[in-house]
Amino acid sequence: MAKVKGWMVTFEIGGLRMIKLPWPDKSMHPNSRKHRMAVAPVRKKYRSDCAWIAKCGGLHFPHMADVGLHVKITFHPPDRRKRDLDGMLSAIKSGLDGIADVIGVDDSMWGLTILRGDAAKGGCVLIEVVPKP
Repeated sequence: MAKVKGWMVTFEIGGLRMIKLPWPDKSMHPNSRKHRMAVAPVRKKYRSDCAWIAKCGGLHFPHMADVGLHVKITFHPPDRRKRDLDGMLSAIKSGLDGIADVIGVDDSMWGLTILRGDAAKGGCVLIEVVPKP
């Protein structure tokens, strides 16, 4: 297990790879109504951070570029407020792009499962990556 800026990276468990990403900044949520240029540096940093976490987690599947991958995303919000899944997904889009850069498989070749988990202190996003069945 490795640690990157306080976030744990979990390695392969029976063909499954999982990483734990930080909760995205509230300005990245599409309902925040911030101007896109104001959010651009925040998105760029989140993309970079997620890419480094994926790299340290050993996520690299260039041999799967033609077949694709299945990605399971579990959101653990920082509190119990109601949040819509599509809003949470769009908030981490830049992070998923950073992971796609490292993995070597374009995110257009991903199958997605999106889940809402229990609240966790500070919030986090768990990403599990497996080959497509």
